[in-house]
Amino acid sequence: QVQLVESGGSSVQSGGSLRLSCAVSRYAYSTYCMAWFRQAPGKEREGVAAIDSDGATSYAESVKGRFTISGDNAKNTVYLQMNTLKPEDTVMYYCAAERECSGSWFDGADFRYWGQGTQVTVSS
Repeated sequence: QVQLVESGGSSVQSGGSLRLSCAVSRYAYSTYCMAWFRQAPGKEREGVAAIDSDGATSYAESVKGRFTISGDNAKNTVYLQMNTLKPEDTVMYYCAAERECSGSWFDGADFRYWGQGTQVTVSS
């Protein structure tokens, strides 16, 4: 089965940048729908960005224009480049995988594979 391990979470000042990584094992990420989610304690899970097996991407309105999802076939890794970070971006971020992306993927209900999460903290 697909195994996912996130890394790259850290603390950064408001307006700064971070790049999160999702290392994929056992299967090529490019054959899956890959997505990033985030969830704060006591709040609902929020879809952040997704990339399908054809390379098409989609983003939540809250991060559009600031975040970019991409992949590296040689490293079998998916990235989330986060620019112009805001304090409200402070949350745990999770990588997820499913065979195909749906038109409405944001709640993550159809994703069967999940990483353990990586913490992002943005100070004002």
